[in-house]
Amino acid sequence: MNLSEEQIERYSRHIILADVGPEGQEAILHGKVLIVGAGGLGSPAALYLAAAGVGTIGLIDNDEVDLTNLQRQIIHATPDLNKPKVLSAKEKIEKLNPDVETVIYRERITSENIMGIIQEYDFLIDGTDNFPTKFLINDACVFAQKSFSHGGVLRFKGQTMTYTPGNACYRCVFRSPPPKDAVPSCSQAGILGSIAGILGTIQATEALKYLIGKGHLLTNRVLTFDAMQMEFRTVNIERDHRCPICGDNPTIKELSDEEQPVCDLKQ
Repeated sequence: MNLSEEQIERYSRHIILADVGPEGQEAILHGKVLIVGAGGLGSPAALYLAAAGVGTIGLIDNDEVDLTNLQRQIIHATPDLNKPKVLSAKEKIEKLNPDVETVIYRERITSENIMGIIQEYDFLIDGTDNFPTKFLINDACVFAQKSFSHGGVLRFKGQTMTYTPGNACYRCVFRSPPPKDAVPSCSQAGILGSIAGILGTIQATEALKYLIGKGHLLTNRVLTFDAMQMEFRTVNIERDHRCPICGDNPTIKELSDEEQPVCDLKQ
């Protein structure tokens, strides 16, 4: 065991778990997780992964902290207003756990930069709030053979699934971004703040399970929940052999930046 006395004490509640133990904690300490989006989903995910001792956490976001963010983006605080989200998040992670190296990318993820960024990481967490970026993350992970956790929240509901190479990808379930006016954003329709916490924490759990190689990931399954009814549901899915990117005869050969559909709730 290569853990220091301080680390043994810090991670003692992990180490005594039979399915984690010192070997699992060392795997976590050597793990590298990229979080795309330092907002509602990325905030709880980053905090829990940092507390768990994930060795390298990457954060990519080009936005700044806004007052409306603070209702759910718990890694940021009032003094952080107008500060780059990645810098605000990095400061909190470093205070929480000095074992963690935080790598920040103050930029928007695009088809031009995503492959160069994700190659450094073991697992990705999709904490974005728009469909084009979600499809871009999926496509890049399929091409690069990288595993990731998808997450989406709106109003009182959330959904998540995990992709690992060879299993169903996001496009197996959702072929392409929805048409204009089909789905509003959180800024248009609202979201109960704690919903993001529920979903982001599930995503962090998937990342930790992946790093230690234990448990059943949400592969070939979509988990949905409705907090108003406090009901959780798991839907089994299969890899679609007609999928345009991971199917037997893929038609998507390269990455592209799709246009974000705009929803007008007044219609």
